[in-house]
Amino acid sequence: MNIEIKKEVNLPFLKWAGGKRWLIDKYGDKFFSNPDRLIEPFVGSGAVYFGLSPKRAILCDKNADLINTYQAIKDDWQTVVKHLKIHDRNHSYEYYYKLRSQKNRSYAAKAAQFIYLNRTCWNGLYRVNRKGEFNVPMGSKTKVVMDTDDFEKISKQLTNAKLLSGDFTLAINQAKQGDFVFADPPYTVKHNNNGFVKYNEGLFSWDDQIRLRDSLQEAIKRGAKVLVTNAYHSSVRSLYQGMGEIMKLNRPSIIAANSSARGIYEEMVIKCY
Repeated sequence: MNIEIKKEVNLPFLKWAGGKRWLIDKYGDKFFSNPDRLIEPFVGSGAVYFGLSPKRAILCDKNADLINTYQAIKDDWQTVVKHLKIHDRNHSYEYYYKLRSQKNRSYAAKAAQFIYLNRTCWNGLYRVNRKGEFNVPMGSKTKVVMDTDDFEKISKQLTNAKLLSGDFTLAINQAKQGDFVFADPPYTVKHNNNGFVKYNEGLFSWDDQIRLRDSLQEAIKRGAKVLVTNAYHSSVRSLYQGMGEIMKLNRPSIIAANSSARGIYEEMVIKCY
């Protein structure tokens, strides 16, 4: 059964490397329609979650700061917006680096800091050093509060979403009959034909790829519908052979230091239902 993407949906309020807004916009027919619950073990910017607008969801990510941001908007969006407006008024080169190094205690302050840095750093990239400190330089964007922002609506939507921070198995292990699992693990497509496995080790190890496949297989046995995205590479095709329909899709890449490094890349979707 195919999905009909709703026209009045919340746009993702974060820019995210590897985000799947292009997939939900261009290939919405690949998604399972009207599941009892959507499960995303790698939620990222939540493009699929906001695009499908499910009645219930489990949203998980290893990035604790990201999940904290969703939790803060869910619980107290007004205070998040209050902090965000302060950042908007004070944004400057000096302010960016001062706030980047700041340690906040409250969920709302941390969330506003996360959104501010995401919107004003270089290409919305999330990167931390060995100490776990965000270290992306300031980018060219100056807009902090967007005309499209509707955090009240997002908060209401998140009311029926269970938020988890940690390994992908925390979410997938809860999948059962009636659930739809959308698994979008970290991966690069720029090295599909040049040391793909080695280059991806720093993002998501091959052992993790195998663990993910095994975890999804168990979810399917329990009756869940599964859609997986990954790089279109022979090793990945072999890994998922026999699990479902393997499709090759094209997508544009815009996150690169210069325009010459951007282009069209091949990605894989495995439809297991």
